[in-house]
Amino acid sequence: MSVARIELIDQQGARLVRLAGRWTLATTSLRAPELAAELGRAAGGDSTWDCTALEAIDSAGAMLLWRAWGRCFPQVLLIRPEHRRVFERIDTADHEPRPVTPPLSPLHGVMAIGSATIGVGRHLLDFIALVGQFGLNLVHVFRFPADLPRREISANLYKSGVRAMPVTALVGFLIGVVLSYLSALQLKQFGADIFIVNIIGLGIVRELGPVLVAILVAGRSGSAMTAQLGVMRVTEEIDALATMGVPRGLRLIFPKVVALTIAMPLLVLWATSIALVGGMVSAQLQLDISYGFFFQTLPRVVPEANLWIGLTKGAVFGMFVALVACHFGLRVRPNTESLSSNTTASVVSAITVVIILDAIFAIATRGIGLPGS
Repeated sequence: MSVARIELIDQQGARLVRLAGRWTLATTSLRAPELAAELGRAAGGDSTWDCTALEAIDSAGAMLLWRAWGRCFPQVLLIRPEHRRVFERIDTADHEPRPVTPPLSPLHGVMAIGSATIGVGRHLLDFIALVGQFGLNLVHVFRFPADLPRREISANLYKSGVRAMPVTALVGFLIGVVLSYLSALQLKQFGADIFIVNIIGLGIVRELGPVLVAILVAGRSGSAMTAQLGVMRVTEEIDALATMGVPRGLRLIFPKVVALTIAMPLLVLWATSIALVGGMVSAQLQLDISYGFFFQTLPRVVPEANLWIGLTKGAVFGMFVALVACHFGLRVRPNTESLSSNTTASVVSAITVVIILDAIFAIATRGIGLPGS
């Protein structure tokens, strides 16, 4: 392989710098400091540069020469047209004006608020359209029961419900223990040990059970639903289903929403039972309250209406978590960055919707299921 060569020739007081060989990354990388030093010595004064003997040159070799020339073409340069084009591209990139960031003004804030408002409005419109499509699919299934996607619903019930039982049981038990332990520390000071049953029962059955399960399901099953639909968008499987005449709403969205709406109340009942067991065990250890007293007192201080409120919350939370997950899954663009950002947005939005719905339930049922109400 011909190496890069530099030849200095003095011609009647003028200096001629003749370059030869291959000025490429392979031939200049190991000798870059040496070549840069030689070029620096040769660039002094009004030198004539003869590059006609160059066999090949790439951007790495051209950058060495460009820096030696002071980032501009020498006054006298003999070079072949195809090699000159390499330097012209470097010259264009080197002297390209940098983008100027305009100063911030109040108008930028107004534009940012307007853009965010428009984005939220589009999300709401798309979400309402998704809810409407789910309602139409529900009507269609009632009219034509044979079209019910039983296998898809069963598969989603298993993935969203059965496989979520271990983690919900663990979290429920620990929440029951923690709530009982913290309540016992305060109740001991006032001699009101027996009221721990009221606190654990109402707190877990009515509020903590449904909300905690919804948050866990939003982070576990909701993100999985968004990622599944997002991957199908990236791989264009959803477009392929539409091409074959398969309704995506009935086959992809409807089973997920129905399955999570059914699974959530069951998970709430499961997690609430485990949490009550954890609270009962902690109360026995902390306050020496027997299991028999706990079982006898719980139905009296926690009316049955609280259980139905908790189960209703679970069904509504499950439906909205699935709808939010599907909404963001369908908004994924065919790139990995969009997939990750929409999955994150799905989990955050689902948890926010759960908290908003819980506040609405608290206001709507403020006079139901409370002792003395």
